[in-house]
Parts: sequence; structure tokens; C-alpha cells
Amino acid sequence: MSLATGWTLSASAFNLTPEVIRAERTADDLALSLVERGIASAIEIELGQMWRGFPSPAEADAEHFRGRLAAAGGRVSIVGVSIDEFDRGRRRTDAERRAFLEPQLRAAAAVGATGVRLPIGQAGALLDDLVPLLEELDLVLFEEAQGHETPAARPEAYARIAELDTPHVRLLLDISMLMPALPVTYLEQLDRGGIPTALVRRLRDEWRDPATHDAVIDLLRAGGVPGPVHTLYMNLLVRFGRSHVADLASVLPLVGATHLKFWDLDDSDDRLSDPLRDVGIALDATGFTGTLCSEWGGQEWLDDDPWEMTSRHLSLAAGALSDRSTPPA
Repeated sequence: MSLATGWTLSASAFNLTPEVIRAERTADDLALSLVERGIASAIEIELGQMWRGFPSPAEADAEHFRGRLAAAGGRVSIVGVSIDEFDRGRRRTDAERRAFLEPQLRAAAAVGATGVRLPIGQAGALLDDLVPLLEELDLVLFEEAQGHETPAARPEAYARIAELDTPHVRLLLDISMLMPALPVTYLEQLDRGGIPTALVRRLRDEWRDPATHDAVIDLLRAGGVPGPVHTLYMNLLVRFGRSHVADLASVLPLVGATHLKFWDLDDSDDRLSDPLRDVGIALDATGFTGTLCSEWGGQEWLDDDPWEMTSRHLSLAAGALSDRSTPPA
């Protein structure tokens, strides 16, 4: 089998963040390397990483990068943008929030992107007012839901996308919502960091049990999380989801793009393959078309080569997404 018609595998330049921080090469050269190395022809970029002048980068820089990318046989699919909600400790007004975002949208159009990405619900009151600008720039605003941000947890945000009923505002589904088990390397980090052995065992064997979530909260409230792994521990409450694809059935028709989030490449018990296969079958049934982007979150605790990790993940994803023979449980 092969990928469904209209599906495009892509890679995120976010995967190269450790290299961006190392600063031995410019961020745009690093993003371009994903295409030059033949890893993907469509890439996502993070505007805040790419050029100076953020949130108002020079459109000439975006246009120059677009040309370099096209010469290498590539294109930008989605641009990660952001809204800084505060200015020197003062909350920005809606007018100021729009002024912060608009130049980012224009830069995304200049780089030739299909759309931009914001966390689901962040646009808030701006959403209605942004639609004419998105139409003018021929961009899609993808509202990204990940981890614990299920339709049950954020019903109003999902409903708003449906109410607008425009192709210029769509849902971006991050499959970190659908984790049947936690990454092996992550659990090893918690174990080494001093998280109680009994809780690590529960996280390994009973991740989807609601009682396990309660135990995670209890340890946090008791002050039992060691400082060196405190930030890592918070992934359990924010970035790692435990839903099933059936929990998303009502919103799948809103999906315009997907993040194939991965942390490491240990596919024990098909913990990587099953969510890929399940979401592929479910999206195929809705007639989905768009990009499915490899995004590596494990760089937070792993030092592996990001190009190799991305390439291997895309190979695994291509196989799992092409297997649409068995409906998800």
C-alpha cells in the first residue's frame, strides 16, 4: 500500500533545535538541510528561530529562503507563529496582539507557506477578525491541539473552529494525544532522576489508567518531584496524552494537518506504530488531505542525531500510515 491521495509527509525544522542553539550554522541553512539531505521536500519552520527582527522579520529574508528552498526541490508547508501575550508585564490588548501576529502572517505568505500554526484557542477574540486577512494572504490558520487538549477538555475551542466553517481555519492534530505508552527513554530519565520506583512502574505499565494520572498529581502536590527532573515530569500533565482515536471522532472532519509527534524510536508493543496506524485509518475515512509532519519532542532529553532520527521516523511513519486495512479499536 501507499499513502492516501493528497497526503504529504513533511519534517519539522523544530527537530533541529539543538543544532540551532549550537549556532554553528544559521537556522535557515539548517532548515534547508532537511531538503538537501533528501529527508523531506515539505518542511515546517518556526518563525521565532529563523530570522532576526521577530515578530516582524524582513519579507526579503523570507522570499530569499523560499527561492533557496525551491532550488533544492522543497517548500514550506506550515510556519509556527506565536502571540506574546505580555509586554513588560502588561497584558497586550487585542489590537496589540493582532499587531504582533500580522507581520508573522505576512512573512509566512512571503515564504510560500500553506498556513501558520498557533496553539488551539490562543487566537481567541482575534479569530473572526483574522479570517479576511487569512483570505487575502491565502493562508490557513491551523489551531494545534496536543497532549491533554482533547475535545472533552477544550470543547469551546473546537466548537469555534466548526462554527467559523471556513477552509482558512482548521485543526492541527498532534498525535501526542494518542499515546498508548510512554517513551522508554523518558521513563529511564525519570527513574534516574529520583522519581519513586513504584510510580515509574505504574507509568510504564498503566499509563492510560486514570488512577495513574491521580498518582502523578499527588506526587507533584506533595513536593516529591526532584528539581532536576521537575520540568521533564510536567510532560505527564501537558505534552503526553492518553486518549484513543475514537475520542476524537467528532472533530476529525476539522483536521487540516497532523503532527506525527515522536519522542524516541523504541516501538516496543507498537507504541509508535499503533497511533500512526489508527490516526491514518481514521483520517482516511474523513477524506483528509494535507501534511503529516514528523516532529521530534525527545530532544529535550536525548542527544541523538536529529537528521537520522527524523529520517528513521518518517520511514516508520510511511509504513504505518500506508497500512489502512484494520480499523482502530
